[in-house]
Amino acid sequence: MTWGIPTSLFLQIHVFISLIGILSGFVVLYGLLTGQPFAGWTALFLATTGLTSVTGFPLPPFGFDPPRAVGVISLVLLALAVAALYVFHLSGAWRWIFVGSALAALYLNVFVGVTQAFQKVSFLQPLAPTQSEPPFLVAQLAVLAAFIAFGVLATLRFHPEVKAGT
Repeated sequence: MTWGIPTSLFLQIHVFISLIGILSGFVVLYGLLTGQPFAGWTALFLATTGLTSVTGFPLPPFGFDPPRAVGVISLVLLALAVAALYVFHLSGAWRWIFVGSALAALYLNVFVGVTQAFQKVSFLQPLAPTQSEPPFLVAQLAVLAAFIAFGVLATLRFHPEVKAGT
């Protein structure tokens, strides 16, 4: 049992929340790249990505391990993103702090998703049974490179305070 829920069901809920976080994160990324703040999608992304981290902590195995370290880092990044958006309203440097921290949190969710895919998807398992083989490393480096590129573009393009025609 985890939080009064059978652990297998709790894990399914955790994965479902994670997938919502990733999908909504890509919608937010699209908005950042096109200069459109999607308030509802952004709130959904921040909430579900935070819940992903929080619901990961009580899952076995217990102890502080790499997944929990990723969860802590993600929560710090999300706190920065929430402060930048809702407290400082993306003013000044808080715009790029929001873009960077939100995309870094999304990246961490995708990073974990790729790792889980190589561990659990039958046709990927043989390619990288220990997650140290070249296919796994190439996949993770490709994801990282894409997020760096998208992060740079989003930082350059996302200026919500500037309205079209002004």
